[in-house]
Amino acid sequence: MSTSTTRHSLLRNRQYAAWLVSDTAKGLASALFAFALPLIALFVTNDPAQAGVIGAVGMAVRTVTTVFGGVLADRHPRIALMVTGSLVGVVLAVALTALALTDALSFATLLGVQTLLAARAGLFDVAGESALKELVPDDAMGRAQAANQGRDAVLQLAGGPLGGILLAAGAWLVGAVMALCHLVAAATAWLLHRRTTASTGAADEFAWAARAAEAPGASEASETTETKSGAAPNAAREIAEGFRWLFARPDLRGALFAATIINLGFSSALTTVTYALQQQGHSPVTIGFLTTGAGLAMLGGAMLAPLLVTRVRAGTVVIGGLAVAAVGVFGMIPVHDPLALAFVLAGTVVCIPAVNAALMGYFMVATPSAMLGRANSASAVLGMGAMPLAPLIAGVGLSLVGRDVTLIVATVICAASVLLAAKNPALRALPTESGWSAHAAQFERPNT
Repeated sequence: MSTSTTRHSLLRNRQYAAWLVSDTAKGLASALFAFALPLIALFVTNDPAQAGVIGAVGMAVRTVTTVFGGVLADRHPRIALMVTGSLVGVVLAVALTALALTDALSFATLLGVQTLLAARAGLFDVAGESALKELVPDDAMGRAQAANQGRDAVLQLAGGPLGGILLAAGAWLVGAVMALCHLVAAATAWLLHRRTTASTGAADEFAWAARAAEAPGASEASETTETKSGAAPNAAREIAEGFRWLFARPDLRGALFAATIINLGFSSALTTVTYALQQQGHSPVTIGFLTTGAGLAMLGGAMLAPLLVTRVRAGTVVIGGLAVAAVGVFGMIPVHDPLALAFVLAGTVVCIPAVNAALMGYFMVATPSAMLGRANSASAVLGMGAMPLAPLIAGVGLSLVGRDVTLIVATVICAASVLLAAKNPALRALPTESGWSAHAAQFERPNT
């Protein structure tokens, strides 16, 4: 995308605003379900191990379907896929509501709902993430990602308490509000689709062809050349191309490996704490408000993120933020009171918005649009690849060795991530936002 000497204003970008509303509505639905599912599963099964299995299967399904979601995002109009994905979400949320109202929730039905919702996210959410590159110029991408992190912090603030209140009234109400959120997301994405089509004066069906002709480095492999010359689309070949492109970029792969490990450690710790509080008899509302402190901290961190990505080297932001998160997970071990845990969790996540803004912003700038869907899915698979282990580590760990030992395991995992990041020279060299385009250009390879 082109840059300009005039600083782009996100506040005046109506297309970005519409995208943000749609993505936020979808994100709230996901946040509600992510909070409610472990508790519903524990209420239904009264077994942390079974609840862990449900969570692990969902994460595994999302990981697998995400690689195909990247292919869809590069083949088809991305905003149209946002509409379709949200409509599928409406149907699945209504199904969850009906199951809850008829007292049909069980281990099997919860596993089915989790599997289908995870597949929906994997197949369609990559398109929404990738569409942002078509709406925001490179010189504003870091600030856009920082704004997204602020939005995520608000969802973190609202998701837990709101999920707890809804769940106290019944699981059916969680499903009903999820359906409403997905409906809002679909309607807003449809309006965005109409607006972008009208503003470009071209049918959205030509978007893939336009992206395929764009930007050097987007067609580095011979497979892409074959596709351009008329070969039939091949999902396996396109998926492999995305992974090859990503692994060939030393400026990206080190950060993604570190993110994979920290995600596993932090998710294991948070799930362990959530399961332990439920087993101790704390209400869903109490557990929901545990995330309030984390949400406030992330909101504060998101407000500082635009300043950090424009003034501090991205490598420094990432390594420092990972170190803070690792220390925070260690600090959870001796703390058992929900209020005290909320403060510790807040300190753990305060730097996460800046880390995400730096990593995701640079990734969006460095990746050609024609490759963005598959590169996004490849990075998501790396980020989520070990995530199915998190609920298993938490559930099995609580059952066999107890809360504190399980948190020690999570701390060791997080510490390994910090060490890996600190020893990676390509990660340490990532510059501030203004230097992202020039830095990424050093790693572009000519078309083959």
